[in-house]
Amino acid sequence: MLLAVAALSLGAAPVASAAPAAPAAAAGGGCYPIDFTWICIDTGGSPGGGGSGGGTSKVTCTYTPASPAELQRTGTGPPAPGYQWDIMSCPGSAGGALNGELVQVSKSTGAPAISPVDLLKVAIGELSVPTLTADTAPPRGKDGLVGLPEWFWVPASQWRPTSVTVSAGPVWADASATPTSLTFVPGGGLGSVSCTGPGAEFNRRISASSQNSSCSYQYDQPSAGQPGNAYQAALEVTWTISWTGSGGEGGTIATGYTTGTAFPVKIAQAEAVVSTP
Repeated sequence: MLLAVAALSLGAAPVASAAPAAPAAAAGGGCYPIDFTWICIDTGGSPGGGGSGGGTSKVTCTYTPASPAELQRTGTGPPAPGYQWDIMSCPGSAGGALNGELVQVSKSTGAPAISPVDLLKVAIGELSVPTLTADTAPPRGKDGLVGLPEWFWVPASQWRPTSVTVSAGPVWADASATPTSLTFVPGGGLGSVSCTGPGAEFNRRISASSQNSSCSYQYDQPSAGQPGNAYQAALEVTWTISWTGSGGEGGTIATGYTTGTAFPVKIAQAEAVVSTP
């Protein structure tokens, strides 16, 4: 999993006057207060998924009435008027925090006394952001030339959101990751360049002079002398993590989540061709 979450707390919805202290996030991650609950995203892990990108998955939580013996064992008091204690269970690794938890459920509507934010933490834990496969021109493994642009792009078929929806009765939350921009890190201590969107695909059937792209980089020096005589370059995709939930809740959680791949780029010195009449 690429995204990690803070611990869950279920039962009657608590009333808070201020957000609690932020929990410690893993290296490279961040925690964000949403409705007095901290949502933690771990951006320090290795990329998951990979390749195709996009897609939607659903997690449905279930709950069964708690037995008197279970309530006695846990020392749970009586529920609020019109409610009963049920045992909640959500499939998936992130839903394990809910498995076996007691939650109050309305006898008349069947709605559990939890908020969309409680389910958002499960959705974030199940959200796996893919590492998109970026293409380059010249293709990887073929030398580029000093002074000529290196194109980079992600195929349009991969450039789409990925999301997870978690529901418990009428309560639901959807977490989604949407790719927003590309960044080329040229290596060799050179500054990176970024562009919005997936970039333009290079058409090898027409001349380079008749094409242009904002997703390109031009090396001014050959790669000779670099480690392995190649620039250690990388391509990164920046994602926006957002959410929506029942009752009209939702918003942006993070705007700087990145996935990427590294690869060597060899750049040769362009040689002038001289012809003698």
